[in-house]
Amino acid sequence: MGDGRFGRLLTAMVTPFDAAGDLDLDAAATLASWLCAHGSDGLVVAGTTGEGPVLSDTEKLDLFAAVTGAVDVPVLAGTTGNNTAHDVELTSKAAATGVAGVLAVCPYYSRPSQAGIAAHLGAIAQATPLPVVVYDIPVRTGRRVEPATLLGLAADHANIVGVKDSSADLVGAARLVEAAPRGFDVYCGDDGLVFPFLSVGAVGLISVAAHWCGSELARAIELFVKGDLDAAIAQHAGLLESFAFEGTDRWPNPLPSKAVLRAIGLPVGQCRLPLGAADEALDARAAEIAAGFPGLHG
Repeated sequence: MGDGRFGRLLTAMVTPFDAAGDLDLDAAATLASWLCAHGSDGLVVAGTTGEGPVLSDTEKLDLFAAVTGAVDVPVLAGTTGNNTAHDVELTSKAAATGVAGVLAVCPYYSRPSQAGIAAHLGAIAQATPLPVVVYDIPVRTGRRVEPATLLGLAADHANIVGVKDSSADLVGAARLVEAAPRGFDVYCGDDGLVFPFLSVGAVGLISVAAHWCGSELARAIELFVKGDLDAAIAQHAGLLESFAFEGTDRWPNPLPSKAVLRAIGLPVGQCRLPLGAADEALDARAAEIAAGFPGLHG
């Protein structure tokens, strides 16, 4: 098990908005620095948790630059959706903002074949000199990036260097780790499955709950990697409530994360539509979650 080129624990960062719903770059820089001080080895910006689909290209590029200017850890830029030509154009501009790599999601809603997925992601890779991490999350996209597709992409494109695997397919992850080229990193994309994924060769986790329990989660991963399984399991058990809270049918991700951050005094604002603003019940529950981590502060 390696350390991963982007670190062991990355936070899929929310995007702060001000009271008018406009992008708040100062708050983004503050949040990025805060996350790095609380366990994050790296950050993902403008991904799903960062409300990437409701950000304009200009907002994304400004956000990439603001975050990379605020921290000295790797930043992965969410530059893709399901419009290949558009994604190629935006991805080609991302390197100038200082980001360390690109997170490229399986094209969603269109439900292309594996050949179409491979052609789309290959075009993304060809558009940039940056390393590319593929994001496989079939519950959101309607399509799996099959292990064979990932292996073909890694063989054909030297800068496709990893995957954020949110498929919950441990057997597929194990086979991918075994067959992938040296240096191809598998990152778990589900907080609750980090230990099983590490056990089959994943290098780390791209997390949502790390917004408020990053230090504790980093400690759990460290204990597991060191082989102190009893302590790791105990540490992880203390985070299960957070994992259950981070996204539900009533309060989809990233509504809960923003609510916890507001509860601890970090100015991230509300979500844009279609997610919309939090209700009173979410804010109350978020305050309860935050109270379980007394070391947090804005």
